[in-house]
Amino acid sequence: MRVVIGWDVGGAHLKAARAEDGCIVEAVQVASPLRLGLERLAQAFIDAKVRIGSGDLHVVTMTGELADTFASRAEGVQALAALAARELAPATVSLYAGRAGFIAPEQAQGHWKDIASANWHASASLAARAMRTALLVDIGSTTTDLVPIVTGSVAARGYTDAERLAAGELVYTGMVRSFAMAMAGRAPFAGRWSPLINENFATMADVHRILGQLPDGVDQMATPDGRAKSIEASRARLARMIGCDMDDASETAWSMLAQWFAEGQIRAIIEGAMLVLSYERVPAGAPVVGAGIGIAVVREVARRLGRKHVAFDAIINVAPHARDWASYCAPAAALACLASP
Repeated sequence: MRVVIGWDVGGAHLKAARAEDGCIVEAVQVASPLRLGLERLAQAFIDAKVRIGSGDLHVVTMTGELADTFASRAEGVQALAALAARELAPATVSLYAGRAGFIAPEQAQGHWKDIASANWHASASLAARAMRTALLVDIGSTTTDLVPIVTGSVAARGYTDAERLAAGELVYTGMVRSFAMAMAGRAPFAGRWSPLINENFATMADVHRILGQLPDGVDQMATPDGRAKSIEASRARLARMIGCDMDDASETAWSMLAQWFAEGQIRAIIEGAMLVLSYERVPAGAPVVGAGIGIAVVREVARRLGRKHVAFDAIINVAPHARDWASYCAPAAALACLASP
């Protein structure tokens, strides 16, 4: 049996997926905010290895180089590549350089532009193997990827974060870490429009928790006020966005307010998707392949676009018990599959 483990080093989480002879049997996520320093990430590797086990080959992608921990993205790529190689030694480690393929960690400096934030390319490459034409939509804790797949190839117009933002292929909104205030400039409440307070009182984790759309175990970040991750505490945080306390209105009122912010997020994703689709390379009959912790939101996006939805876990070889987390950790799972014989 050959074991390949895919790793996705993000700015907030470390994700890993284990493939045994090409079948994903385990996927895990460990909180590792890079703003707390590289020591926290090193510990996350240790914690993840306890849960994911050892492998014959480790393949690594990343987005964490964008963290302000580093003076530049080039510095971040080199630092994260070196740390991954150290923590995964003595096993063989390979870096995913997207359009440049797999490379050795010591080649990171010369390929940093290919390595930086290329995790979306791994997921899209795997989707292109299974789906001749589709739109991949991966909604994570922080961002949303919208990648066109055309005639079995990744057809993205952008590659870097800057290029993908401009093309609509990267939308900076996610299910957990996005600030609620970024989703709207005002909100309907008690029959009038209320301006929002521009403070990080609540996140989209609060919004989706209130609406029952947040999968168990995916919110590993501290809350803005340091209080509980309960529906009641989320209502209290959301109330602050309009200068109120939770007791000022009914549960229904707070659910409606949460729905407003969720609608703003969907609109942002739909706008990105329609910009991507306006390039007229993905035909009308092509499905949406949905991945990430925002799978429920992806289904709604597909419905509004008038397209069939296909779950990411349906297009990969994955054990039944690992289906959900393989989708939540799609780039890591994709890497493990791509590098398996």
